[in-house]
Amino acid sequence: MGIEVDIIFKIAGVGIVVAFLHTILDQVGKKEYAQWVTLFGFIYILFMVASVVENLFQKIKSVFLFQ
Repeated sequence: MGIEVDIIFKIAGVGIVVAFLHTILDQVGKKEYAQWVTLFGFIYILFMVASVVENLFQKIKSVFLFQ
């Protein structure tokens, strides 16, 4: 029931790409775009984590309801 390692690498990869794009856009002077990239990256990771939590709740539910 351990967490898959690939989801951790996906989150780290998205974080690195978002940080890189934020830095590049900030240096170019496109601060608004940099903030949007950061916001979209955060929302994407939030949905990834929400799916993992949903799977966890489904497993807990199946254990305690004996399904």
